[in-house]
Amino acid sequence: QVQLVESGGGLAQAGGSLRLSCAASGSIFSINTMGWYRQAPGKQRELVAAIAFTSGAGTNYLDSVRGRFTISRDSAKNTVYLQMNSLKPEDTAIYYCACTLGTIATLHADWARLWDGTPDYWGQGTQVTVSS
Repeated sequence: QVQLVESGGGLAQAGGSLRLSCAASGSIFSINTMGWYRQAPGKQRELVAAIAFTSGAGTNYLDSVRGRFTISRDSAKNTVYLQMNSLKPEDTAIYYCACTLGTIATLHADWARLWDGTPDYWGQGTQVTVSS
């Protein structure tokens, strides 16, 4: 079992910044990848950023946030961050942290599961609202 708890959401003005945090607990030794998703009202949930949790070396981003958002992790704190800069009103959504469990051998498949929207565990979500 893995528990994911997000924090850091809130209200920001367009052009501003927010940093989201996702603290993992439980069977964290099994976490292979972690990602941040978002879901805006009336839209499908989408993956905005992903990271290889163990090494932190592999990252990937949704095209619309590339260059504005940065995903990172602090292995000592078992926490993944999403730094969001140059925020736009269209970034308004509920942001969810999620993870897949696996090993180095399953990393490629786990990346695919993140992008397919089928991770193993989800956080409860945190609201981000960007005003124009």
